[in-house]
Amino acid sequence: MADWAPIAKEYDPLKAGSIDGTDEEPHDRAIWRAMLARYVPNKGVTGDPHLTLFVARLNLQTTEEKLKEVFSRYGDIRKIRLVRDLVTGFSKGYGFIEYKEERALLKAHRDANRLVIDQHEIFVDFELERTLKGWIPRRLGGGFGGKKESGQLRFGGRDRPFRKPINLPNMKNDFYGEGSSEKRNWSREGTRDWRTRDRDHERSRDKRWPERERSWAWGDSERERDSKEERSRGRERKDRDR
Repeated sequence: MADWAPIAKEYDPLKAGSIDGTDEEPHDRAIWRAMLARYVPNKGVTGDPHLTLFVARLNLQTTEEKLKEVFSRYGDIRKIRLVRDLVTGFSKGYGFIEYKEERALLKAHRDANRLVIDQHEIFVDFELERTLKGWIPRRLGGGFGGKKESGQLRFGGRDRPFRKPINLPNMKNDFYGEGSSEKRNWSREGTRDWRTRDRDHERSRDKRWPERERSWAWGDSERERDSKEERSRGRERKDRDR
């Protein structure tokens, strides 16, 4: 807990796949793929990574000119690289902007996040490919963020930081039967006491049942005798009247 931070200082696919960075086993295949991957950053990318801004969730119709128009308000831009498909030439929806000064980079990082460009709310962060140790891109199962619908959420970045782990009290272990042996024995004895009480109740009820049957039978015989006496009295009255 002492070295815990909401933003990852070093990329670990297993931690990135955990909401609080404490998972010990990967929960999807993409994490396995990222753990087994040996990724080397693209050496063809030039420029200072510590002055480069990552811009994502762009409208596919957004151009370099539009990005320059928007982001130049934060400072002087040295280079804009909008990532495009090698075959079609269409935008992939993200790019990189290199500033001349760190002050402009920090200002854009602070103010440009969630800015709406061409009806799209964009996401802005520092470049991580060349600055974060152990970085694995999204296509290899790594990265941060992700869509909830895909079931491959990644944590530890600006968009979805780690949640602070919760230290649960020891009573949780006792509640689930993981406490000391004395407590477990006490609970077992308690269950046995309840079972013996149930059995005693059943036995007493079985004993009382024949007595109730006898009382019901006795009550029936009394009713029959009373009805016979009433019928005999009725006959005697009829005989007297005649």
